[in-house]
Amino acid sequence: MFDAKLVQNENGDLVIETSLTGNDLLNTSKLNKGCAFTPEERIRFGLLGLLPLQMETLEQQTARMYAQFQEHHTNLGKNIYLNVLHDYNETLFYNLTSHHLAEMLPIIYTPTVGEAVQRFSLEHRKTRGLYISYPDRDKIEQILENRLPHYVDLSVVTDGEAVLGIGDQGIGGINISVAKLMVYSLCGGISPHRVLPIQLDVGTNNQHLLNDPMYLGWRHERITGVQYDDFIDAFVKAITKKFPTLFLHWEDMGRDNARRILSRYRNNILTMNGDMQATGVVALSCVLSGVIASGIPLKDHRIVILGAGTAGIGIADQIYQAMMRSGLSSDEARAHIWLVDKTGLLTTQSALLPFQTPFARKPADVRQWTLQNKNNIELYDVAYNVKPTILIGCSTAAGAFNESLVKLIASQVERPIIMPLSNPNSLTEAKPEDLMAWTDAKAIIATGSPFPDVFHHEVWYRIAQSNNAFAFPGIGLGAIAVKAKQLSDEMLWAATLALKDCSPVNQDKMAPLLPKLAEAKMVSYRVALAVAEEARKEGLAQIDAHIDLKELIKASMWEPRYYPYRKV
Repeated sequence: MFDAKLVQNENGDLVIETSLTGNDLLNTSKLNKGCAFTPEERIRFGLLGLLPLQMETLEQQTARMYAQFQEHHTNLGKNIYLNVLHDYNETLFYNLTSHHLAEMLPIIYTPTVGEAVQRFSLEHRKTRGLYISYPDRDKIEQILENRLPHYVDLSVVTDGEAVLGIGDQGIGGINISVAKLMVYSLCGGISPHRVLPIQLDVGTNNQHLLNDPMYLGWRHERITGVQYDDFIDAFVKAITKKFPTLFLHWEDMGRDNARRILSRYRNNILTMNGDMQATGVVALSCVLSGVIASGIPLKDHRIVILGAGTAGIGIADQIYQAMMRSGLSSDEARAHIWLVDKTGLLTTQSALLPFQTPFARKPADVRQWTLQNKNNIELYDVAYNVKPTILIGCSTAAGAFNESLVKLIASQVERPIIMPLSNPNSLTEAKPEDLMAWTDAKAIIATGSPFPDVFHHEVWYRIAQSNNAFAFPGIGLGAIAVKAKQLSDEMLWAATLALKDCSPVNQDKMAPLLPKLAEAKMVSYRVALAVAEEARKEGLAQIDAHIDLKELIKASMWEPRYYPYRKV
C-alpha cells in the first residue's frame, strides 16, 4: 500500500507523513522529489549521498526535463521518455506536462498512445494498475486488495478489444487506461493518487499476439456470451462493493459489448462509456457550435455519419436527443440522421447489431433515390440524395471523404460541417488542408486527431480537435465532487452545453469550433460545474445541499506541487 498521507501540521500547513526512507522513498514515484528534497529531509530520511548536492525547485527540475524531452525526435520516443519520468517522479511528470499541455497531450494520449499500446509487451517496464484475468475470475476481490492506491475515486477499465482505430490489442489496452487517467489529472485536476487503471484480460483474437512469444497476456481466444457477461458482472460487483462511490469509466470495449455493458449498469452505479458518451458529448458540442457558425437551426440540418460502431452510434444518439430537445418528435429526429457502415447505408434489410437498429432506414426512404448501386448504397450516393449539411467520420477508413464527395457536398450547402474524427492521423477520413482547398475554406471543420494550422489564400486557420479530453475530465470531476449516484442523460447534456459555451464561434463565426487544448483545464472546470449542478437538480448528488459547488470543485482540483515531509 501507499505508505504516506497528506496532513496538516501544528501550524496548519500541509505536510506529507511517511515512514519510507532511503532508496525505498526515491523509488516511490508518488513520493520522490529527486533533488528537491531539502538538506534537512535528506538527513532525516536517509537520503544523504543518494542525491547530488545541489537542491532544486520543482520549476528548475521541470526546465531540465523539458530540455531532455526535446532531445527525442520521434513521438514514440517522447512517449517512452515521459512514461519513464512518470515512473520516477509523478509530481514532476504532471508539472512538466501541464506546462506544455498542447505539445505533450498528443504524445501521452491520442494519437501516440496507439503506438505504445501495440508495443506494450516489448516496452513493458514498471507495472501500473491491475490486471484481472479470466483464469483468476474467482480471485477478483483478492486482486483488488493488492491495488495501489488505497483510496480510489475513479477507475478506467478496458478489455483492449477496440483500441482507437487499431482494434484488438489484448492487454496492451492497459496503456489506454493509464493515458486516460493522466488526462483526467492534467485536464480535470483529479488527483492521480486516487485513480486506478484496470485491464480485464479476457483473451485476444489478435493472431499476431497469440503467436508472439513476448505477449504477456492470457493466450486464449476472447471469451464471449454468458462467460463474458458473468465475468464483467463479477468484476462490477466486487469493485463497487469495495468503492461504493467509484466513478467507473469503460474504454475501448468491443462494439458488441460496450452498449450492453453501459445499458446494464448505468442506472445502478456511477459509470460512463468514454467511446460512446464522452466522444458523443464533444462531437455534439462541435455540431452545436457548427450550427452557430452555419446559421442553420439544428432541426434543419441533415446528418450523415460514416461508421456505425460504438463511436458513430454514440454520436448519433447524442444528436438525436439534441434534435428532440429542439422540438422534433422521435421519428422526426431520426429522420435527419443517416448511418453508413462498411456494407453501405444501414437499412432494415442490413445485418444489424441491436444498437444500430434504431437508425436503420426503411426501403421506402430510399425508393426514389438516384443510385449507382441499388444493392449497396454507398456514401457518395447517400450524399448525393440526402444533401447533408453535416458529415461525420468514425470509420477509420483513411481518405473516405475524398475530393469528389467533398466537392459534391460543398455544392449543395454554403458552409458544410465536416468532421473526420477517426484516430490516428493515418486513418482520418480527410486531411484538413484538403477540406479547406476543396471547399475554398468554407467548410466548418473538426478532426479527431491533432493537425497543424492550415494556410489558405493568405490566411492561417486553426483546426479544432474534437478531442474527448474536453469532455470526460470535467464530467468525471463534477460527478466525483458531488458523489453522484449515476451519470444521467441530463448531466451529459449539461456538459455538452457548457462545452459549447466555451466555443470561440460564440464571438466569431469563422473561428474554430473548440478552444485551444491549452485551455482544457478551464473548460473542465466549467463542464464539471454544469454536471454537478445538474446532478444536484436531479437529486443524484450525495453531498450537503448547502455546499457551494463552485468552491467544492475548485477545492477538488489537484495541482502538482511538492510538500514538506515529516517522518513517522
